[in-house]
Amino acid sequence: MPDRLTHLDPLGRARMVDVTPKDPSHRRAVARGRVHMQPETTALVARGSVGKGDVLNVARVAGIQAAKRASDLIPLCHPLLVGAVLINFHIDDAFIEIEAHVDTVDRTGVEMEALTAVSVAALTIYDMCKSADRTMTIGDIALWEKTGGRSGTFRREVGDPELDLGI
Repeated sequence: MPDRLTHLDPLGRARMVDVTPKDPSHRRAVARGRVHMQPETTALVARGSVGKGDVLNVARVAGIQAAKRASDLIPLCHPLLVGAVLINFHIDDAFIEIEAHVDTVDRTGVEMEALTAVSVAALTIYDMCKSADRTMTIGDIALWEKTGGRSGTFRREVGDPELDLGI
């Protein structure tokens, strides 16, 4: 753990971290999350029978757009040139898992872009399915992998009982 939070100056005020001295390098982040729902709702999504349209394709596009706009939503997040975004889904009986891979060649990582992609994809699934299932919940959103940059590689342990999504 770092001794201090990087987004605070020595007086404790919010600041945007200066990344200008860093060299651009390839960076990747993988985030995952779930939308928990009734089995009948996952069946509707799987069959493409939700009245608003193709839930997963719309959620995929929403996640891609969100990754590109993370810095517009998160005040101290740097605007990055996002090189690639891949969104995958896994439909289980009682939830839909979302996984986002985001890549860039830049001076800072894309963790926030991957987490934002998963979050907005989950919100889109919720929005498109809410008329069929008001019991849905969104959760388990976490960074699973980060590569590149000065801090190196991070990989979440697969056996983490809180977040083992099984993707």
